[in-house]
Amino acid sequence: MTVTTDDGKASSGAPGEVTFAEPSSVDAATHDTPTNTATQSAPIAGPEPGVDPGKTAAAQDAAKSKAGRNLPAAVAVGGSLGISLVLILVFVPKVLVGVIAVALAIATWEVARRLREADVLVPRIPLILGGQAIMWFAWPHGAVGVLAAFAGTVLVCMVWRLFDHGLRVAPQNFLRDTSITVFVAAWLPLLAAFAILLVLQEDGAGKVLCFMIGVVCSDVGGYAAGVLFGKHPMVPAISPKKSWEGFVGSLVFSVIGGLLTVTLILDANSLIGVLLGVSLVVVATLGDLIESQVKRELGIKDMGTMLPGHGGIMDRLDSMLPSAFVSWAVLTAFV
Repeated sequence: MTVTTDDGKASSGAPGEVTFAEPSSVDAATHDTPTNTATQSAPIAGPEPGVDPGKTAAAQDAAKSKAGRNLPAAVAVGGSLGISLVLILVFVPKVLVGVIAVALAIATWEVARRLREADVLVPRIPLILGGQAIMWFAWPHGAVGVLAAFAGTVLVCMVWRLFDHGLRVAPQNFLRDTSITVFVAAWLPLLAAFAILLVLQEDGAGKVLCFMIGVVCSDVGGYAAGVLFGKHPMVPAISPKKSWEGFVGSLVFSVIGGLLTVTLILDANSLIGVLLGVSLVVVATLGDLIESQVKRELGIKDMGTMLPGHGGIMDRLDSMLPSAFVSWAVLTAFV
């Protein structure tokens, strides 16, 4: 069974996802090849689940994104989440700390569960609790608290894994499991803590809005350009649905978004907005590719199923996490 491991979100965290060789629904109707790449071992005998056979092929295609997602569901979920976050930032910005903490607890659990399915024994309890400490220590102690909590989390996880089977049994794959645990702790709660550090600054709500709008602009520009013009795969060995045309679309939209938000919301120099926009496109793309490679190695399509049209919580955070760090660095240094 061939498993599609690229996320291909309709509003993914990286630019320009477009299928280069995926057959259309018309092909499926003539039984040339199945449209679901995850079931290529057998022909499809009837209509796809959830598809009304009475609809035309064009209508069926319109209900889905070219990345293979349920586009209406993805837009509805993404829009609801975005509106909720904006309302929180406008009226009660510090509540965002709790929202981030809850989201990261769920995301950490999703990743740990997927790793354990692959027999990678990451210590879930200290990893999740330590991740919470990393983020909450940002409130009273700033960056120093974040780094101290991260170091403590790593140490506790190493000791926990060392004695996972008691004092009389030597652990198996200790080096592999602890290395992956440190990677997860840095990838999720450590990077997320920079969004908390950003919102706690003076005019932090405005800075987080600039960060979020920049990422959304990157998503929209990359998706539109990738679907309309995408012909040249960017990194086909990792994510064949991402194109250079989509990357250019992300770059244009993100720079425009950064320019407008930094000048209008923060009343800062327009060059800072350009720098922020360019930086967000680069790290958002890399963040999405990192998660794509992790899922490819684990043989899965999504980290979870909580968000219809998107996958799990982690599947929405893949590009947001590195973008949070870069936004904190740029806006702290220059605004």
